[in-house]
Amino acid sequence: MGKNKKIVRYRRTFNGNIGVIIFIFIFIYIVYNVFSYATATHISVYEVEQGTMAENNIYRGLILRDEQVYDSPYSGMLNCYVRETSRVGVGDLICSIDENGAVSRMIAEASQDVASIREDALEDIETAIYEFGASYDAQDFYNVYNFKDSLSSSLSEALNLAALEDISDYTANAQASGSFHRLTADRPGLVAFYTDGYEGVTLDTFTPDMFDESKYSRVSSQNAHEVANGDPIYKLIRSELWNIVFPIDDDLRAKLADTDTVQIRFVKDDKKIYANCSILQRSGQNYLVLALRSSMIRYARDRYVEVELLLSEKTGLKIPNSAITQKEFFTVPTDYFMKGGDSDSEGLLIERRTEDGEVISEYVVPTIYYENDGCYYIDSEDVSAGDLVRKPDSSGTYTIGSRTASLQGVYNINKGYAVFKQINVLYQNEEYAIVETGTTYGIMLYDHIALDGSKIQENELINE
Repeated sequence: MGKNKKIVRYRRTFNGNIGVIIFIFIFIYIVYNVFSYATATHISVYEVEQGTMAENNIYRGLILRDEQVYDSPYSGMLNCYVRETSRVGVGDLICSIDENGAVSRMIAEASQDVASIREDALEDIETAIYEFGASYDAQDFYNVYNFKDSLSSSLSEALNLAALEDISDYTANAQASGSFHRLTADRPGLVAFYTDGYEGVTLDTFTPDMFDESKYSRVSSQNAHEVANGDPIYKLIRSELWNIVFPIDDDLRAKLADTDTVQIRFVKDDKKIYANCSILQRSGQNYLVLALRSSMIRYARDRYVEVELLLSEKTGLKIPNSAITQKEFFTVPTDYFMKGGDSDSEGLLIERRTEDGEVISEYVVPTIYYENDGCYYIDSEDVSAGDLVRKPDSSGTYTIGSRTASLQGVYNINKGYAVFKQINVLYQNEEYAIVETGTTYGIMLYDHIALDGSKIQENELINE
């Protein structure tokens, strides 16, 4: 009985000691892992993606067009019947001058009746609303304001024309008495209801001070209901040919010296178009002239416009600049490599001297990172500086480390450890780089790379 009590007491003591030991091991394991995690280098990961970048050259240019200003031949109230930047033909009604204001008051009163709008004009407005809604993109919200102005002009045009028809008998009498005057287009063109004094400026007559927008002013005649004899009331843009001109530096002049066509992007609405280009020199200053044959109607309200010259758009793999790093390599002529052993990969026959002076030969297959000028780039993982390489079928030798070179690259971490991959940068800005795709020893789309290449070394295990 006493012996059994001792056995039970011993088992309890043993079990208690085992529990303490297990607890200590668990505690040590937890402390070790916490310490390891706290002291380890944690690497942020970036997934390689496809991207396009362009060399940014954004300039604000002066627009020069073939414009003719039409002054009012009478004094009185002005009423307009076409929306701004609309096309007119010879004989089309543009506006009217009412010398005593009676017709204008009747037009204003009659234009309050929306029901008087002609069916074809109403259909045009409905079509414009539908087309805008179908093509609306929230990223281009600025187009909402352009559409609002266009719709307002179209509605005003439709209402005024309808009102003019409703009081046609009265206007006929007023016209007969010489107090009401209809002004029609004497040639086809694009109507604009503003003037700024630059209408007659050409490539031969523009001056440097015209690029100072603080001195620029314009007068809108569409909202000036009362005009005097000789006041400008509208202008006709008479040609689809137009120019954008702006000053440039010597570097851009040299870059475009042999170029006669360039693709541009209008910053205002992101439209891209090709333009003929030429360079003028005026008083020691270089000016780039962009000659265009289309799209003028989109910018007929503007005298200045921002354009981007798309000189070098590059497409490839997009990576952050922070991932790019440098690594030093041994360079070995490619004719020292051979295929041997059980591998189809190219390797080197290395001769090394042991501690007791014996020379031994060893076939090694180093990782090849890059090929350039008849040399492979390899690192020190499989070879060391001073190793002697035997040339195949020859007595020639080459000493590892006699020539070195550095490569630009990133660390690929797909396998959980860092592997250096060489890159060829096509274009780079302050944040990102576009690198060449399909390089033999480089990265590929969707590879995971270290976001900060300076914080990692070759073969280092990754803690994300």
